[in-house]
Amino acid sequence: MPTSSPRQPRDLVQLLTRAERLAARRLQTVLDEEGCSLDAWRVLGLLCDGQGHHMTAIAEAAFLPPPTLTKLIDQLVDQNLVHRRVDPLDRRRILAHLTPRGQEYWRRVDRAVRTDWPALGDSDEELLRGLLDRLAGTLDDSTRV
Repeated sequence: MPTSSPRQPRDLVQLLTRAERLAARRLQTVLDEEGCSLDAWRVLGLLCDGQGHHMTAIAEAAFLPPPTLTKLIDQLVDQNLVHRRVDPLDRRRILAHLTPRGQEYWRRVDRAVRTDWPALGDSDEELLRGLLDRLAGTLDDSTRV
């Protein structure tokens, strides 16, 4: 009768790392064809909701340090994909928004990514999202102890 092996965190980290790198590689191939970096894709994906977001929130969502985000936003502004506006509720803060050109560019890039992305099936994708979300929450909670 087979015995279950003890949990090995390194095995899980290995699988997560492999999946992330394969996903990023596949995604970057599509993004290269559209002239978009992975970091820009993350930022544009956040801004596509039309809400406008503070730089701090964008940095956290895009996993970028603030100085790197500032340089990226500057580039996106230069490309007329993003514009900055003073937050009407707190004039000390700046909100970033997609320009009309940025919205069109986002739709094109998003369509290309969705077309190339492999389908897991709705139930598998939902299960994976749930498990990854639970793992992230568990790991986040455990760092606060």
